Amino acid sequence: MSLLSVQDIHAAYGRSRVLFGVSLDIAEGECVCLLGRNGVGKSTTMRAIMGLTPPASGRIVWKGEDIAGWPSYRIARAGIGFVPEDRRIFAELSVAENLEVAARAAGRSGAWNTEAVYALFPKLKQLAGRQGGFLSGGEQQMLTIGRTLMGNPELLLLDEPSEGLAPLVVENLLEQVGRLKREGLTILLAEQGIEFSLALADRVYVLEKGAVRFSGTAAELRDNPRLRDELLALSVAETPRA
Repeated sequence: MSLLSVQDIHAAYGRSRVLFGVSLDIAEGECVCLLGRNGVGKSTTMRAIMGLTPPASGRIVWKGEDIAGWPSYRIARAGIGFVPEDRRIFAELSVAENLEVAARAAGRSGAWNTEAVYALFPKLKQLAGRQGGFLSGGEQQMLTIGRTLMGNPELLLLDEPSEGLAPLVVENLLEQVGRLKREGLTILLAEQGIEFSLALADRVYVLEKGAVRFSGTAAELRDNPRLRDELLALSVAETPRA
């Protein structure tokens, strides 16, 4: 049985339709990746799961219950954590205060607390007193992931985590997300970075123009350069960023 099952969802921003019957499944402990270029619907799929862009139709089934239409706070408290592409940290609060606020808002208990986050990201412990607005992009990404973990999610949604980061920072982030996977956290990752994605994913879904073009194992794409190039070098029509 899937931990999360997205079934034939359609979504739009106003009159602009973005998702056209997207379906995917994630089993407990898996890392599943949504691959595709900008504007194909990866982030909208994440936002639909999280209740930020409720689907116009279709079902989102979490542990057997349809959560489509639930408010975001209720979805978070049910065990789904979301790391958005734009990070959304509290710029005026320190690293430690960002984590503290997240813990108070979460309403869930578990193994993740401030010390556990600092163990995953030692750099954050060094920067505990620094305001979020004075962190580098990589440090902000660590903080955003750490803040989400403070809610003790069972499923972690990571939206474009490597976007705009220096290669060395991406390499470190890959190591830390890999550690989360090895510890058994279920992860849904939306990424353009092919190497980053295939290093982590068990299975992949490739989106084109708001629909699933391919689904299969990450090994299928790793081992077949021709298929990878065919799927990920597609010409995408001009659409609003998704």
